[in-house]
Amino acid sequence: MSARLKARWRLALLCASVATLGATHAAWADDQRASRVPPLPEYTQECASCHLAFPPGLLPAASWRRIMDNLPRHYGTDASLDPALTRKLAAWLEAHAGTSKRAREQPPEDRITRAAWFVREHDEVPASTWKLPAVKSPANCSACHTQAEQGDFRERNIRIPR
Repeated sequence: MSARLKARWRLALLCASVATLGATHAAWADDQRASRVPPLPEYTQECASCHLAFPPGLLPAASWRRIMDNLPRHYGTDASLDPALTRKLAAWLEAHAGTSKRAREQPPEDRITRAAWFVREHDEVPASTWKLPAVKSPANCSACHTQAEQGDFRERNIRIPR
């Protein structure tokens, strides 16, 4: 192969790499934007009274629909709300639901912590960490993600409790 042809191949590979990095960054940026949708005050008031008001971008619309349709049996708790408020929150959750490749997948039991992307992101977390008194479960995002309540889950804001 001539030197000129080799240079063209290198340039093509470099362009492909840059395009892949750009697409990966764009998907990550979409995920970050989706997780930072300003919450409805009613959503925060109702949902954050028991757990983190999870950003709607963490689950697909179908998962949010099932969660809102099953509030009387919300993971072992009766979280029933007034029908009008339920419709309002459901519409907001579906409008801001995850649409990125990673969030489109419906996780088992509609649990964020069982989503493939969540499992991948937390695969280095030892089982003992989830059992710490300050953590208790993978669903307690705020235990380690210091900015979780603002929808910011970046690694630079992680502090593992002792």
